[in-house]
Amino acid sequence: MAFYTIQKLKCGRRSTGSSVVDVYGSGTQINGATRLTSLDEAAPVTSVDDVGEPLLLHDVLSRTEDDPGTKAARRLDWDSFMASLSARDKTIIEFTIEGRTSSSIAQKLKVCDSTIRNSKKNLALKILEFLGADILIEVCKSPRWKQDLQATREKMACREERRH
Repeated sequence: MAFYTIQKLKCGRRSTGSSVVDVYGSGTQINGATRLTSLDEAAPVTSVDDVGEPLLLHDVLSRTEDDPGTKAARRLDWDSFMASLSARDKTIIEFTIEGRTSSSIAQKLKVCDSTIRNSKKNLALKILEFLGADILIEVCKSPRWKQDLQATREKMACREERRH
């Protein structure tokens, strides 16, 4: 009995009372008005991860990569930008993504190094113009839902530190 009383006190809830407004309240749960359910149990598994295991909610929340919606939106913007470029500019971007140096790109395209450097500068300006001046900030920023989740975790950690 003492163990359960301490557990209730730790989470800020009383073990007695007649409140039926609080979802976690014992009165509400006894009446059958609410029921606690794990989101992993409630949400059907519709996909699998890289190794063939079912993809659960906590797996999605713990990942650091972007969510599929953000990836798709970025892909749409990038594809429309690439469609507006010349074949030479596309080749320069592809070689740069591969990690090639300006001199190796110049050799491949049979132009001088300064031409490639100028082309890269012009491409950077085109990217800023097409995607907006704040694109570098947006790409580095984590999604809003992850920021909210991180803030909640930090707040709970601070509360835990103050208890001790």
